[in-house]
Amino acid sequence: MLKAVRPQFEVEQAEIEIEITGLSKVYQTKKNTFQALEDVSLYVKNEEFVSILGPSGCGKSTILRILAGLEDPTAGSIKVSGIEINGPSVKRGMVFQTYTLFPWLTVRENIEFGLKLKGLNGKERKVISDKYLGLVGLETFANSYSKELSGGMKQRVAIARSLANNPEVLLMDEPFGALDAQTKQSMQQLLLEIWKKEKTTIVFITHDIDEALFLSQRIYVMEARPGRILEEINADLHLFKDGDLVDVERFMKVKKHIISLLKH
Repeated sequence: MLKAVRPQFEVEQAEIEIEITGLSKVYQTKKNTFQALEDVSLYVKNEEFVSILGPSGCGKSTILRILAGLEDPTAGSIKVSGIEINGPSVKRGMVFQTYTLFPWLTVRENIEFGLKLKGLNGKERKVISDKYLGLVGLETFANSYSKELSGGMKQRVAIARSLANNPEVLLMDEPFGALDAQTKQSMQQLLLEIWKKEKTTIVFITHDIDEALFLSQRIYVMEARPGRILEEINADLHLFKDGDLVDVERFMKVKKHIISLLKH
């Protein structure tokens, strides 16, 4: 059996946006105890795109929820910008797999929701929502409601809403998992374009190896029961150009290695 590893932080501390050290999570019920995470350590550099890849039940979404401040760890240290997390923050945006739009609000109103809570006036909110409507290509749907949108369009709105609050970190929990293959591919390409323009640090959860290799600069591969890091993989290998796979041999080599990790 492969042994879980603790990544070595061989980068300058100033470059690190997210630092997780020795993270464990135990759920307790009246009948039993379940350890979801055990001694998980990872880092994400500023403006980096990192994926956490693993099978269902390995705890990758739990890591994201702890990063978002939606759950507390049982043990370990979780810091963003050097500050220990103690609850939700507008500095950390979250995009879920399920569509989380407010159905009674228009696309523009959904994007402006957080801005309104911040106290920005209507003119200020419109300037920002116009920017992100353009960024996700939904200018003509600004006054539409979620029931009038496709799945891919709803996720575009969710991404725009998160980015409109100018987060330091964007946390994405399998956001394209429910989409058809063609829509998923176009959304992956859009996300990369947005990331390159906005330079937001992204932590992306997926169980799709191809998706992780296409999107990420680095990948943390996890095992389940309990969830632990198996290996840290450099995915910034220039395997793709303009959305097309250009180095099939190298891609298959890395993919086979990840499959072997997941099958151990």
